[in-house]
Amino acid sequence: MNKSELIDAMAADAGISKAAAKAALESLTDNVTKSLKKGGKVALVGWGTWSISKRKARTGRNPQTGAEIQIKAKNVVRFKAGSKFDAAVN
Repeated sequence: MNKSELIDAMAADAGISKAAAKAALESLTDNVTKSLKKGGKVALVGWGTWSISKRKARTGRNPQTGAEIQIKAKNVVRFKAGSKFDAAVN
């Protein structure tokens, strides 16, 4: 499912216009992003939790040349599925 298919499904399920569903989806993604940028986490009980994890700098290898390269430290987004979500999928 891509973004437009999700918007269509949300609009049909909620009985709202596609424009309203698009605005709701964009609001969700924007607010999750803002919270994670501030170092916080977002938890939706039963569904899952987004959080930020710091990845240390490390040495890697260029697969084409075999030369060692330095990979910079960075923040990565983690998602841990909630119990209800996990049970519904598995």
